[in-house]
Amino acid sequence: MAPVFRPFRPDDTEAVVALWDACGLLRPWNDPRRDIARKVAEQPELFLVAVDTDEPEAAAGTADVAVVGAGMAGYDGHRGWVNYLAVAPELQGSGLGRAFMAEFERLLTDRGCPKVNVQVREGNEAVLGFYASLGYATDRAVSLGKRLIADD
Repeated sequence: MAPVFRPFRPDDTEAVVALWDACGLLRPWNDPRRDIARKVAEQPELFLVAVDTDEPEAAAGTADVAVVGAGMAGYDGHRGWVNYLAVAPELQGSGLGRAFMAEFERLLTDRGCPKVNVQVREGNEAVLGFYASLGYATDRAVSLGKRLIADD
């Protein structure tokens, strides 16, 4: 499969949530539909999906195809971030995740972004290895968080 990336569309919501669930990215304290709505409100052009086809009609939205990958990027003027990157389990190891990251890096570089960060949950050695293979290294920083709006 040659990846065909396109911006997220609202009718992708359920497929993206199902993909994130299949990839183990969902957590009880994060409502994925709210996270999607928040991303669509901020830099929606950096919310991409990959569709399972080589046909241009699929990327244009004129064909019914499966969403096989999804990810969100953002740039705050200082750092870029990639979140919720998921590739369908049956396509993991196919190069699609690598292609996603290359596309996000290109989009962020085009915006003048000097550095991109990703966060990986502790213990997720396979994903840490994936990012290491792309040249990402552990920063000597501790990520802190504080919930401002509860997703209940």
